[in-house]
Amino acid sequence: MTQQLFISDLHLSAERLDTVQLFIRFLSERAPKADHLYILGDLFDAWIGDDHEAPPIAEIKRAMHRLSQAGTRLWLMHGNRDFLIGESFCRETGAVLMQDPTLVELYGKPTLLMHGDLLCTEDQAYMKFRREVRNPDFIKHFLSQSIQQRLELAKTYRAQSGEAKSLKPESIMDVNRDTVASYFVEYQADHLIHGHTHRPADHVIELKDKRHYRHVLAEWHHDHGELVCVTPQGFRRETYS
Repeated sequence: MTQQLFISDLHLSAERLDTVQLFIRFLSERAPKADHLYILGDLFDAWIGDDHEAPPIAEIKRAMHRLSQAGTRLWLMHGNRDFLIGESFCRETGAVLMQDPTLVELYGKPTLLMHGDLLCTEDQAYMKFRREVRNPDFIKHFLSQSIQQRLELAKTYRAQSGEAKSLKPESIMDVNRDTVASYFVEYQADHLIHGHTHRPADHVIELKDKRHYRHVLAEWHHDHGELVCVTPQGFRRETYS
């Protein structure tokens, strides 16, 4: 049966090797049954450039390449943690880098794919930071530094992010309803799939007497992950462990 899988927020790193092995097993056991696998951001907990080859990156890339070679189309979207993933990584894995947002047709249903951070417009400090670090000049300057310098900077950014997050009310770190509605209207989508907030749920939004559906992906953990599987019969959630 034709099916398409959606995951996000795995936050893979050398400190989360159980999650790394879970993902690699997922790529060999569950993902090959699908026609398409979409990774909607934050595959990695941090990404300082395609030239950084520390373990377990090589093992992850090999597993992704095996999946794409076996016939499953592999799609990748930047997250707020790994937006520096580039074309070199995609060539090595067989993944296709998508823009955020991207509109796709899923068995006749126009569906908008996003990482999700663009929906959190009430967190104005984060939105300002996002604009700054996504600036091409900033990226060029960051990538021009040594790997060790980049590692130190990434560590500093993560520490500042964690401290700032602890001081923010929970409400501003979730999506803004009006922003969600505006994306549905702009892209004329029936469904929206995104991650980022780590608040997995399926929401129904009424807009102009029409129902729209927002599917929020889950964060992966050391012993289990969650995915959304889309088939001609509809959308369903699965747990992989």
